[in-house]
Amino acid sequence: MPQDKEKLAGSESKAIAKRAEDYSQWYIDIIDVAGLAEHGPVKGTMVIKPYGYAIWENIQKILDAKFKELGVQNAYFPLFIPESFLKKEKEHVEGFSPELAVVTHGGGKKLEEPLVVRPTSETIMYSTFAKWIHSYRDLPLLINQWANVVRWEMRPRLFLRTTEFLWQEGHTAHKTADEAKEYALMILNDVYKWFAQEYLAIPVLVGQKSQNERFAGALSTFTIEALMQDGKSLQMGTAHDLSDHFAKSFEVMYLDEKGEQQFVFQTSWGVSTRLIGGIVMSHSDDNGLVLPPKIAPIELVIVPIFRNADDAQLQEAKKIAENLKNTFRIKLDERDNLRVGEKFFEWEKKGVPLRLEIGPKDLAAGQCVLVRRDTGEKIVCPLSDVEKTVKDLLEKIQTNLFESALARQKQNTVSVDNWDAFVESLEKGGYISAFWCERAECELEIKEKTKATTRCLPFDAEEETGKHVCVHCGKAAPQGKRWIFARAY
Repeated sequence: MPQDKEKLAGSESKAIAKRAEDYSQWYIDIIDVAGLAEHGPVKGTMVIKPYGYAIWENIQKILDAKFKELGVQNAYFPLFIPESFLKKEKEHVEGFSPELAVVTHGGGKKLEEPLVVRPTSETIMYSTFAKWIHSYRDLPLLINQWANVVRWEMRPRLFLRTTEFLWQEGHTAHKTADEAKEYALMILNDVYKWFAQEYLAIPVLVGQKSQNERFAGALSTFTIEALMQDGKSLQMGTAHDLSDHFAKSFEVMYLDEKGEQQFVFQTSWGVSTRLIGGIVMSHSDDNGLVLPPKIAPIELVIVPIFRNADDAQLQEAKKIAENLKNTFRIKLDERDNLRVGEKFFEWEKKGVPLRLEIGPKDLAAGQCVLVRRDTGEKIVCPLSDVEKTVKDLLEKIQTNLFESALARQKQNTVSVDNWDAFVESLEKGGYISAFWCERAECELEIKEKTKATTRCLPFDAEEETGKHVCVHCGKAAPQGKRWIFARAY
């Protein structure tokens, strides 16, 4: 993205670029007008504003409860990692070396050993796991931490790619390879896919990454991928089967039931503040942010139309707020320094799913008006039915956002069998389903020519009969299954 596109709009201009005309600027404008985040003083960093952080808090709350249901415990590990720790796993350090931030001085003196600012925590955690795990009775070990990580980003984009970001990273140790792989797949399907679709209203493809695209040091990487409105894919979360690679590097071993020493098998998995960028790009429109009710900091904003503090409609709005505050996340907008239209516009930009309006005529008729953010539809509601109607509408909004995104995904997924069709389809955006030879060099050539990458081999991909060849090079496609390709963030 050009640097000038990354500059957020100043206070003198809050116009939102049109998606169809400048999608990149539209994305930045949505973040700006909704008050989600802004750039930090160091290139690539961001300040997450209270409203944006409230979304992250909701993400944390839901996922943290789910992890704990699964028996995962939270812990915290150091931000600084001895450089020698990363070097213990060769593929791991090679994969991360271009992104590392390294501390060479501390306390006014040169350090005896450079310290790496945490890009991910496998190395620092597994050196500790080696001290915690002794017997098969200590397994499985299920640990998660909520933390910040630093990966030096040359082309930053708020929420999507920043030098520092927030995430959760789960790390587990198991007795067998099968147990570890099964656990990684469970996290991907039962937690990440469930959360993306049920709470974020974002349909995802679930599958395995290619060897080129897998996590550095892992045996296999599994992913959930979502299609954004501009036809690009966003990797929403990953789970890694680490096998015993790190266990051997850090001597993470246990005494089995026969009294013999064995290496553990491990997994790691995570999602980050990138999810907020996914929400923005999946659901928002040219008028501002659109939030799914289940993740919105405010589900319902109540806007009374009044002139004086003692107006009856304001008092009725306060009663409604009091009655609903334990059922929904609500906000009563009783500010008297803004015109009502300005209030409507502000809450629309912030993506609040539902707005309740009540003026003098409404009060006289014993009703209010509910306005849906997703469709703009206005519903006249008797005051006696407010709680039930709000509940029903929030459910409809959540469902509509998911179904709209799913329809977009399906409409923009095509199967192709030759290179010309591949290139032509790619220019239209969306997912391309095609056979591929699974050779790393072929994948790199495709990326160089088109900027497209393999996103995953979907778990539900069907094996097709007959002989199949790679859409790019014409060599045999070994599995007879179609991979998903797309340009991606």
